[in-house]
Amino acid sequence: MALTNISLRFKFPPLQSSSSSTFNTLITPRKLSSLVCSKPSSNDGGAKPRKKLSEQSSWEVKDSEGKDYLYRLGAEADNVNIAVGARSGMIDDVFIGDFLGKDSDIVFDYRQKATRSFEHLQGDYYIAPSFLDKVAVHIVKNYLAPSLNIKIPLILGIWGGKGQGKTFQTELIFKTMGVEPVIMSAGELESDRAGEPGRLIRDRYRTASQVIQNQGKMSVLMINDIDAGLGRFGETQMTVNNQIVAGTLMNLADNPTRVSVGQNWREADVVNRVPLIVTGNDFSTLYAPLIREGRMEKFYWQPTREDIVNIVGRMYEKDGISRKDVISIVDTFPNQALDFYGALRSRTYDRSILKWVEEAGGMETLGKTLLRRKKTEAVPQFIPPEQTMEALLESGYSLIKEQKLIMETKLSREYMKNMDD
Repeated sequence: MALTNISLRFKFPPLQSSSSSTFNTLITPRKLSSLVCSKPSSNDGGAKPRKKLSEQSSWEVKDSEGKDYLYRLGAEADNVNIAVGARSGMIDDVFIGDFLGKDSDIVFDYRQKATRSFEHLQGDYYIAPSFLDKVAVHIVKNYLAPSLNIKIPLILGIWGGKGQGKTFQTELIFKTMGVEPVIMSAGELESDRAGEPGRLIRDRYRTASQVIQNQGKMSVLMINDIDAGLGRFGETQMTVNNQIVAGTLMNLADNPTRVSVGQNWREADVVNRVPLIVTGNDFSTLYAPLIREGRMEKFYWQPTREDIVNIVGRMYEKDGISRKDVISIVDTFPNQALDFYGALRSRTYDRSILKWVEEAGGMETLGKTLLRRKKTEAVPQFIPPEQTMEALLESGYSLIKEQKLIMETKLSREYMKNMDD
């Protein structure tokens, strides 16, 4: 039933007389709404003007349409629920406050820590000079791009054999140069939602740009093992997300300062150029236009014998192993990746760990010893074993035996005997 004019009777306090006065007035629904929802004017004697946070506060800066910073962020986001909060136009304006704009809950997304700082890298490590030069030059060139009159590839692709320390060497360089990177893995390049990995890359790219702008630190977007997420092996098919990720990376390389995550384009929305570094084992499996010259600069990392000796020597230095012994170990096990020599040292701990388990109460009480102990109880002290040449060589021969077993046995042939037919 449509609303009509309603006759209401109000009783007001006396204005200039001691006697009460009652009168009738005719109020329409429109007038009633304006009376209920009206706010006191700033010119009223009892109302105080709203205090500004700061003359330069970005939260209260108005654009040409009179909208504040957070309102603009909320209007450009593609989520109308949790991440954004109460968006004007989606939820009744009666339930939306004015504190910090209409979409203040979006600030939560910008408080999250998405960068890596590498506090865990303690100690003195060796960085190969050729590796350092390549990564440092790529980063510096991209930060100097506006002043250089040359075409600079946005992406540096570091590829090579397995276990050669590509990621670890890069992280050591980041720590040395004071770079605070945003790091992704190949596992984030696929999703059950079409387009989500591409959007995630653009979002991480903009996060790295915010580090540069807001914190005054150098930042890099790094994707580890990219060929595991984008590569095509054998008869495997490419998914929609593979295509979108490849297209996103190509677009970043072509337009590094104009990056959208789904919001409306703004002329002033220009982000900082962020160097992009990817690692992998075989770039021939990637989409060819992505790795062409001008978009990606390739760097094949194969450590020389001198690099291996220096890296392993620094690794064993704390154990009292001399450089002469390190050279002997490297010559005893040639043609091995760098992670092999790290596994030697790890394998020598096995006997000491078994001894520690027995002294701590045996296998049956491990749960209580490691996890369910009282807060006042400390974990039994573990004493690292003393490293010797004999123990390292024994571990090395054991690892070589396992490698040969895998290559020679090939149980898959036993399970599928007709696969060669």
